[in-house]
Amino acid sequence: MSEEWIPLFPLKTVLFPDGPLRLQIFEPRYIDMVRECTSQDSEFGVVLVVDDESNEEGSTTTRVGTTARIVDFFTTDKGLLGIEARGESKFELLKTSVRDNGLVTGSIKRLPVEPGVPLDPAFGVLGTILQRLMEQAGDQYPDFDAQLMDDASWVGCRLAEMLPLELIQKQVLLECQEPESRLEQLTRFLPDLQQQ
Repeated sequence: MSEEWIPLFPLKTVLFPDGPLRLQIFEPRYIDMVRECTSQDSEFGVVLVVDDESNEEGSTTTRVGTTARIVDFFTTDKGLLGIEARGESKFELLKTSVRDNGLVTGSIKRLPVEPGVPLDPAFGVLGTILQRLMEQAGDQYPDFDAQLMDDASWVGCRLAEMLPLELIQKQVLLECQEPESRLEQLTRFLPDLQQQ
C-alpha cells in the first residue's frame, strides 16, 4: 500500500469527524495549501499543537488528527481569506516532511470509521445536554438531523467539541475508538464542568 501524504495545519484546536472548522488564512504557506486543496478537491490534516515552542523541527503535535475538507470561503473584517471546513476522518500521523515554502506535510494512516452504535439510555443525560447545546449552535451544523441524536459516536463527538474542556481532554476523546468509551469519559468530565 502506498503512503498517503496530506498537508498539515497544526492548530490549538481539536477537530472531530463531522465537526465545523472556521479559519482565517494569511500565511503564504497556508494560502498555497488552500489553493492546492481547492484545485485538487483534497483534504488537509488538523493536528493539535501541544508544544508551540519554535525550534528547527517546528511545533510538537499529537499523533492523531482529523482530515478536513474546505466547504466554503469568506472574507474577514480585515479583508483576509477565511475558510469553512468540515472534519472527515481520523488518522494517525506516521511521519512529517517540510516543503520549501514551510508547509508541513504528513504521511498518514487513516483510522477505522467508528461503528454505528445507538445511544444507550444510560447516557441519556448527555443526549439532553447536547440537545440544549444544539439549540444554541445549530447553525454550525447545517446537515443536522434529529436522528443523529441517537448515534453514540455523533453525540460524543459533538459534546467533545462543544463543551468547555481542556484541549488535552478533547484530544483524549478524539483518540477513543469506541463511541461508548468516549461517552463514559465525558460522564467522568461532567462534575468538573459543573464546578466551573
